[in-house]
Amino acid sequence: MHNLFKIAIRNLRRYKRRTLLTASLITIGVIFVLVFVSVTGSFKSMMISQITDSMLGHIQVHRAGYVASIDNLPLNLNLKPQAFKRVENAINEIKEIEAYSPRIKFGGLFSNFTETTNIRLNGVIPEKEFQTVPLLPARITAGEKSLKTGEILIPDLLSKGMGVKVGGTVVVIATNKDGSVNGKQFVVRGILESATGPGGRDGYIHMNDAIEVLRMEELEISEIGIRLKDFGKLNEVDARLEGMLSGETNKQGKPAFEVHTWEKLSPFYNIARMIDMMTLSIKLMLIAIVLISIMNVMIMSVFERVREIGTIAAIGTLPGKILSMFIIEGFCLGLIGTFAGGILGTVVVYILHLVKFTFSFGLQKGLILQPTVQAGDVLILSAIVIVVSVIASLQPALKASRMEPIKALRSV
Repeated sequence: MHNLFKIAIRNLRRYKRRTLLTASLITIGVIFVLVFVSVTGSFKSMMISQITDSMLGHIQVHRAGYVASIDNLPLNLNLKPQAFKRVENAINEIKEIEAYSPRIKFGGLFSNFTETTNIRLNGVIPEKEFQTVPLLPARITAGEKSLKTGEILIPDLLSKGMGVKVGGTVVVIATNKDGSVNGKQFVVRGILESATGPGGRDGYIHMNDAIEVLRMEELEISEIGIRLKDFGKLNEVDARLEGMLSGETNKQGKPAFEVHTWEKLSPFYNIARMIDMMTLSIKLMLIAIVLISIMNVMIMSVFERVREIGTIAAIGTLPGKILSMFIIEGFCLGLIGTFAGGILGTVVVYILHLVKFTFSFGLQKGLILQPTVQAGDVLILSAIVIVVSVIASLQPALKASRMEPIKALRSV
């Protein structure tokens, strides 16, 4: 085997220009894929973080049927105290959960005493909410990054549109599930930068104020947001929590709870899937480049070395040895291109990481793109390229190993 590698390297050195061009093409392909994967991966992770860490959480638990009607924020599908306690007990049993936050969500009217518009409100326990969605305080562009009873955080859209400033007084009017109307006066504690685009109308008040405005006789929770210690265990924790709650049924004998990951709650998941599809397409393009390049080189090599193949076959070299010789040449070409591409690609990604490109996404400005490349990504990509190189060498190698020595020696 050692001698076969020596012969393969010697043959690659005999055709330096062709070897260099092919290895360079593979190198450029590997660099491009590594840079593309790292940049898109960084963008995807950043956007997921912006969405989950600023408003959603990683997982949410609702009463069955709530998500289907979530646009209406139905108060009649809130979790009763006993149901909330069951969910809370299940959450406390899962060590992978870092924090959770119960929320009361409802729609209402927002007035500055001269103008009135609609608003979506989240009644939260500030300490729990800030732990579950740690980027929420960073969205407060003006005012204090805290929330007490009698205070409200309003979206930037309403602040600009209605001229409401920090410290101003506003009124929130809402209808409870029984149809009764109630209102309460609030002091604007802070202005929230939207995380969902120009149409974001979500404000935050203390849970005690939500209970008062809705005239709740007992605590009823709309949803429970959950944050994990390790985002990579999202599906595992989701399945476990769903399994723990699946035994709870309602009066109709159907599951009493719904467990949803952020993927089922945010339209950005479709963008994330598109990014994954683009990444897969780029990898397939690289495979095609390697396949065509290696196959072309090896076919040319076979045609140019017909008499040489006939000679070594005539002196007793077995077809299997000839087959191995050409396959090893393709393997070496792939190995050289992959090695060079892996090193240069990592260097390029590191430079991009140091540059720290900034961009805007919706109303989110000043986001910093810091691509990184994982060792696992490099190893997987390298393995794919090398395997494809061997596969591309197989057909020309088979052709060479099946040549008749006499016919090969007659070739000019």
